[in-house]
Amino acid sequence: MRLILTIAVLFGMLLIAGCTKPIPPEKASYIGRWQNESVFLLITPEGRVEYRKVRGSTTTSLKAPIKEFVGDNFEAGLGPFSTTFAVSEPPHQEQGVWRLVVDGEVLTKR
Repeated sequence: MRLILTIAVLFGMLLIAGCTKPIPPEKASYIGRWQNESVFLLITPEGRVEYRKVRGSTTTSLKAPIKEFVGDNFEAGLGPFSTTFAVSEPPHQEQGVWRLVVDGEVLTKR
């Protein structure tokens, strides 16, 4: 049983790794570690997202490839399981600090 589970996990990891597309050059400013006191968002050049939001005793997290950018927003997930990150302010500098507003959260680049 463990062997089957191990094979399934490895297959899933290979499947996920094969689904990534690099971030398009026009969206390169999205790449990096973004965070505030309750949200962490990592966008890699290879097109992966790591997201974690903590509110009280509830934690929401996601590790997935970016499927596509639609305007300033981006969708991440696999197959029918995906979520859209609503970007109301794309990456920009304010007084020398990079900021991004996604899902109503003001995040700064670290």
